[in-house]
Amino acid sequence: MTNLQRELTGAAWRKSSHSGSGDQCVEVASLSSDLRAVRDSKDPAGPALVLTPSAWRRMLSAIKEV
Repeated sequence: MTNLQRELTGAAWRKSSHSGSGDQCVEVASLSSDLRAVRDSKDPAGPALVLTPSAWRRMLSAIKEV
């Protein structure tokens, strides 16, 4: 198991305050080196998208434009 995998397993996930109700929930976790991870709350054992600080900011900016 890699360090990133261990970190994702032990991450403190929180539901986004902008998630909808029902099956539209996204969870976010802060990781070391200012990385952020995003996953589907319905599939906590599934894949997570890990973003660098600049990618995280770009994603948030893009979402705000929608």
